[in-house]
Amino acid sequence: MEKKKTTTRLKPSAYIVLLGVAAGGLLAHPSVSAAPITFNTALPVAEGEFLIREQMIVNQSDDDPSGVNRDRTETAAVTALGYGISRKWAVFGVLPYRDINLDLDSGGQRVNRSKRGFGDLTVFTRYTAYQKDQPGRTFRVAPFIGVKAPTGEDNASDSLGTLPPPAQVASGSWDYFGGVVLTWQTLKYQADAQISYHINNEANGFEAGNIARLDGSYQHRLWRSDSKGIPDYLYGVIEVNLIHQDKNRISGNNDPNSNGTRLFLSPGIQYVTRRWIAEAAVQIPVSQELNGTALENDYIARAGFRFNF
Repeated sequence: MEKKKTTTRLKPSAYIVLLGVAAGGLLAHPSVSAAPITFNTALPVAEGEFLIREQMIVNQSDDDPSGVNRDRTETAAVTALGYGISRKWAVFGVLPYRDINLDLDSGGQRVNRSKRGFGDLTVFTRYTAYQKDQPGRTFRVAPFIGVKAPTGEDNASDSLGTLPPPAQVASGSWDYFGGVVLTWQTLKYQADAQISYHINNEANGFEAGNIARLDGSYQHRLWRSDSKGIPDYLYGVIEVNLIHQDKNRISGNNDPNSNGTRLFLSPGIQYVTRRWIAEAAVQIPVSQELNGTALENDYIARAGFRFNF
């Protein structure tokens, strides 16, 4: 029987983190509005308009029940670019630069496995399938679908041999994902919900588990400037991410010490102007049910900005 454990921390997939960064916040309305930080929003992108987003993420994991004292730290810089094709259609591209350090005990000594470089390119499109606009409020429903292409180096090695998958900056596989997002926006607050599914495929004898997730976000306006034109705003943000990932597969066999069901609570803040948004948040693992000796996450801190032109 496979061993399971329940604690108050959880281990996020690095890809989930990067994908959350790509989708969340990038899709903001070109006028003043807040947006989720860790996932998608259904608000439109203006036709013929570009959006760019830069975000820094620090992902720290060092609570290791395996006995080899694993300590994994990843710092990622994620660049995302979006374009409004029409009033309903928009496309997005996301490219992360990842710096990963994995320390662990091996053969009676402490070793470091590390790699830095560009990860895999993600491209996706989103369609506004339903919208209902009323004075001071709007409701949108938007499905999305995308692909992650194996553009990064996925088989790097060091003096000890080929790096393990947690230390690689890319997966080497073609992966596919899709879902739907709902957004309800008023002058004082905004609420978003998303359901999505990500299909991972095999490369180099390794296949990450498929991912299902349910996300929610609430953004509340805390402050408004006294500007005579379009004012600036300060929003408080609270988000919840429920993520289930199947076990990884190594050489066709399930890895009993990987993945599980995870719950994050993410408080954040956003400063919103007509053309740009500055934001920061901390993802806190509040619950987990992981398999075997899966490495637990301590926190994920993120900060960045968005700009449309």
